Amino acid sequence: PRLARHGLGLRRRRKLPENWTDMREPLLEGMCFTLKYLGMTLVEKPKGEDMAAAAIRRIVAMARVGARKFQKVILTVSPRGISLQDAETKELVENISIYRISYCTTDKLQNKVFAYVAQSQESGALECHAFLSPKKKIAQAVTLTVAQAFHMALDLWEAAHTGA
Repeated sequence: PRLARHGLGLRRRRKLPENWTDMREPLLEGMCFTLKYLGMTLVEKPKGEDMAAAAIRRIVAMARVGARKFQKVILTVSPRGISLQDAETKELVENISIYRISYCTTDKLQNKVFAYVAQSQESGALECHAFLSPKKKIAQAVTLTVAQAFHMALDLWEAAHTGA
């Protein structure tokens, strides 16, 4: 129930509210999106539009070659970071701290694809992970929600360090 309450993309026909970017409280709990995981590739740089576009092209090309079914995941965005949960088993797949994420984007050509770049906790390598959303608007909403989570994380960090 808690996941479904704030989930965008969890239910069909549920429209994004016009002022969803102003909803501070739901983001503190975590905003959920149901997406399909396309895959991951290593990248050289922590950010950049060209780097991300090339990485997304590689991931999409690899995904098209493989004849496997994509894993459906619930991606939860909060000021703590991104959490990935298998949509069927509800098992936690990965938890990425907001401080390890260096970039996120919605691809210009593959406009239903959301991707983020994060530093691997195990190897320290930079990884680009890509997800397919049901609609272009949802991919954009995930990207904007992550950006909003960065701002909130910064506000919370500054408040903690200034004693406010």
